[in-house]
Amino acid sequence: MADLAGGGAPILGEPPPIELSNTRYAARGRPMDGLLSVEHLAAWLRDLRPRLAVPLTDTDLRGVTEGDLAAARELRDTVLALAAATVDGRALDQDAVATLNHHAARDPRWRELRALPEPHTRLRAAGRPVSAALAALAEEAVELFGGPLRHELRACQGPGCVLHFIRDTARREWCSLGCGNRARAARHYARQRRTPPG
Repeated sequence: MADLAGGGAPILGEPPPIELSNTRYAARGRPMDGLLSVEHLAAWLRDLRPRLAVPLTDTDLRGVTEGDLAAARELRDTVLALAAATVDGRALDQDAVATLNHHAARDPRWRELRALPEPHTRLRAAGRPVSAALAALAEEAVELFGGPLRHELRACQGPGCVLHFIRDTARREWCSLGCGNRARAARHYARQRRTPPG
């Protein structure tokens, strides 16, 4: 799968549902979409593979379909709408909640006990692995928006940034060091312009 180019979306170490919502981002103030094609989705899933609840093989990623892309985009836009409402302190839109629940219920998953070579568990899914991985992402989003972590969800305060993140320290205001540096530089230049020379 190394032959897949990246989807172009930033991956910042946030919970997978927030990483998915962050595939809509801005570059130099222009809106961007990191899920423009099946290849972008496959690359994004590959890059996030170690953090996905459902294991995906290279064969699974080569089998990503237009249907998977449509489902991922709908799930992404739903998570983005719920994140924006949460950050703004608004009530969650009932249609968005229903869409998220629909995605979470799409593919049943369960753990099976395996005895060999030694006792361990293995995640199994009733549907295709990519579809099951997207359903598991939706389930993680249900936990995020319905649990205590929602209180730590923030919108980046960096100039022109549209990404969300989970605040891990009380003072965190930005999704990344890059946004923090740009915000500090913008404040510095604004102060310089207000201060008369000499």
